[in-house]
Amino acid sequence: MAENKTQPTDENVTDFLNSVAHDTRRADGFTLLQMMEEITGETAVLWGSIVGFGSYHYQYESGREGDMPLVAFSPRKQSMTVYILPGFDAYDELLSQLGKHKIGKACLYINKLADVDETVLRQLIKQSYDHMKATNQ
Repeated sequence: MAENKTQPTDENVTDFLNSVAHDTRRADGFTLLQMMEEITGETAVLWGSIVGFGSYHYQYESGREGDMPLVAFSPRKQSMTVYILPGFDAYDELLSQLGKHKIGKACLYINKLADVDETVLRQLIKQSYDHMKATNQ
């Protein structure tokens, strides 16, 4: 069985964020780093190109298993990606108040943090983190 590509590393998160070429995405990355550290009380760990906080172990019925951060973000070329791992089914009200964004299965895509309400984003991250922590003990 193939090993999960997303693995925690010993690489420096600050160095990674400083290497982001896009000025706004780099600045937003540092803002999210501080925000997620405050919300989670966890130290950031670089999982490839994903800045993650905490971790949980998963195992699918197929037998595939691995570890992932409880909450995370990545400054991608197209947009800032915030990983909301339980998905968005329980977050319709918060998403309606968030501002300009797109969503995937467990990804919240934000062009720049100035496009969204930071208070709502904090609530979304906290609820997602708390949910993942409670259901993955």
